[in-house]
Amino acid sequence: MYQERPSRLAGAVVWTHAPVPATDALPVLPDGCMDLLWNDGRLLVAGPDTRAHVPGGPPTSWAGVRFYPGTAPGLLGVPAHALRDRRVDLADLWPAARVRRLTARVAAAPDPATALEDLALERAAPPDPELRRLVTALAEGRSVAATADELGLGARRLHRRSLAAFGYGPKTLARILRLRRALDLARAGVPYADTASRAGYADQAHLARDVREFTGTTLSGLLLRP
Repeated sequence: MYQERPSRLAGAVVWTHAPVPATDALPVLPDGCMDLLWNDGRLLVAGPDTRAHVPGGPPTSWAGVRFYPGTAPGLLGVPAHALRDRRVDLADLWPAARVRRLTARVAAAPDPATALEDLALERAAPPDPELRRLVTALAEGRSVAATADELGLGARRLHRRSLAAFGYGPKTLARILRLRRALDLARAGVPYADTASRAGYADQAHLARDVREFTGTTLSGLLLRP
């Protein structure tokens, strides 16, 4: 069962997932975010996804902090594109001795999710207001070109900054955020054709193609999952 709550870290979410017997693992859909994870006594980092990720192996419990898009690289000290579509041990990014101390600390905590949140709060840097404005504009459906003009960023600079902050270019980020808007509408019961129009797709077929590309299934298939 998946549960989440707003984090004390601005824009972040703290979440836990406990396996439910006789159910398949749920795919993690692209969302423009990165996560700090705790699983089976290990600290890991989930990079930004460009496709659905299905956890492998036997079902286990997870805890995590999902960072607001573009904020995790500053905390981790690693550009997002280096972790795109990857799950890596935190020890691959930070000194092993430091990770051992942090691992022992989370393992001893009564609530690993809160312990992860505390770690993130200790290392969090002030958010970049320009990147936040970029995410907000794209999440609202504004075009990449119009957003770049508003921010006073050239195409090449915007692309470089997006790769480092989000793991992919601004157009891919815009498509992922548009898909998230569509899923929210569809889950609220909006008919598919209206969902496509309101989320900014050319038509329902356009929405269906993006759903298939990013998630590997259909919109109906996603809505059948809890």
